[in-house]
Amino acid sequence: MLDTAQHFEKAFDTLHLFDDGFFAYQCSHLCEDGGNAGPLESDNWVNVRNVIEFLARFHELTKKVSGSRYVTCNSHFEDVSELYCHLKMCLASEDEHLRKMAQQMQEKFKKYWGEPEKMNKMIFIASVLDPRNKFEYVEGALEELFGEEKGKKINAEVYAYMNSLFGEYLKKYSTESCPQSPSSSTSSNNTSNTPSGSVISASKIRTKLSLKKQKEDNGSGGAKSELDKYISEEQEPFSEEFDILSWWKTHAPRFPILSELARDVLAIPISSVASECALV
Repeated sequence: MLDTAQHFEKAFDTLHLFDDGFFAYQCSHLCEDGGNAGPLESDNWVNVRNVIEFLARFHELTKKVSGSRYVTCNSHFEDVSELYCHLKMCLASEDEHLRKMAQQMQEKFKKYWGEPEKMNKMIFIASVLDPRNKFEYVEGALEELFGEEKGKKINAEVYAYMNSLFGEYLKKYSTESCPQSPSSSTSSNNTSNTPSGSVISASKIRTKLSLKKQKEDNGSGGAKSELDKYISEEQEPFSEEFDILSWWKTHAPRFPILSELARDVLAIPISSVASECALV
């Protein structure tokens, strides 16, 4: 409404010439503070545009988290963190009306986001699984929200929780991906067809080394380093057009178990608006 009204500033300024009732209404209308509204002045339009700019962030965020045709959970923590920074910036504004509005919104913000112990850690895990963020962004955002000491503590808890979660996926998928050992008949055939005993020994050694390597890659040692490898690699450059599902699909051969975890976590919608609308 405000966005539409600002384009008719000149019309509102001259409306009293054609409608005496509008001017009388402005002068008699009581505001929340108990005073009369009075006629619209140039300063009022400046305030209108400041409020529009301030509320635009919330409008865009609401539309973004309500989407159902793209992943929403990976960017939710980032959106919340950036929103907090936006409120802090508005609290330092010279505009008194903007400061009051930001102060009231910050109180609401703290009500929902002021106690990280009660938050579902999947919000942080989803952000870590975004290759543009990983733990670097999560740790920095947590320190910005809750202070350095508390932020580091929460980050350590998130890291422990993610390792535990990855361990569950490791138990489930590592046994499924273990290679089958060669059958005895195949071994006997290879042995009988091999002309030299030294070649037989070399072949067995190579087979054992190959199986050992595959077992390490799919077992606890290699699979645990799969998570560490992902975390230690450089973050992807930030881009609004970044397709996180395509990234995980492309890198699934490198992170077979972690990609399964990412598939399940990234499927979680942040908002229930789309599902509620579908039931209407």
